[in-house]
Amino acid sequence: MKIYIVGAGPGDPDLITVKGLNILQTADVILYTDSLVNEELIAKAKPDAEVLKTAGMHLEEIVGIMVDRVKEGKMVARIHTGDPAMYGAIMEQIVLLKKEGIGYEVIPGVSSVFASAAAIGAELTIPDLTQTLILTRAEGRTPVPEFEKLRDLASHHCTIALFLSATLTKKIVKELQEAGWKDETPVAVIQRATWPDQKIVRTTLVDLDDAMRQNGIRKHAMILAGWALDPDIHDKDEYRSKLYDASFTHGFRKGVKP
Repeated sequence: MKIYIVGAGPGDPDLITVKGLNILQTADVILYTDSLVNEELIAKAKPDAEVLKTAGMHLEEIVGIMVDRVKEGKMVARIHTGDPAMYGAIMEQIVLLKKEGIGYEVIPGVSSVFASAAAIGAELTIPDLTQTLILTRAEGRTPVPEFEKLRDLASHHCTIALFLSATLTKKIVKELQEAGWKDETPVAVIQRATWPDQKIVRTTLVDLDDAMRQNGIRKHAMILAGWALDPDIHDKDEYRSKLYDASFTHGFRKGVKP
């Protein structure tokens, strides 16, 4: 006995994986986060599937339904937005499922961080500029561990992707500045990436809070910060990888000296 935890992707119903879609179309019971998952995707379920919205449910209620349906011999799919591994709150569900002797399989999905990068045509790891991406959130009502404070993470001066932080931009600006980030550091905000009403705002660190307020962005936004987000990066020919360098030898090609 097991349930399927499926990443639905960021919003565009075509961005679910083939495996995820197969499970969605086969499942007898579907529980989905209706505040975040696209209804057009859920409409692809088989006609006689039991479809349940979970935005108004608490943890034990959600898991209780999954347990009951699985024990009835039904195939159950729990549909999460983006990729379940990122702020998906799946571990707490898994703990309760295991207590009931029910297994699980996680189907990955396209995370909003990568959908956001795609929306602005960005590469988040650019040779000789940054080779590290930190996925995190600003500290609000949900605390972060002592050694994961944004100021400390920002001290690496790499690309940072901030989930669930649209209402905390003053804190973000302050902590990045305290970590030595320049006021003119490029920032891109992508609200509801891949949805029809997607909004993109390009700004700088010092102007981030004003830009968010002027655009009325308070939720469902990914904040990407760092010099990889420089809108002029596509006009610069100085950042090249070794992989495609004509003089670089690797397992599939012998380099040619200039």
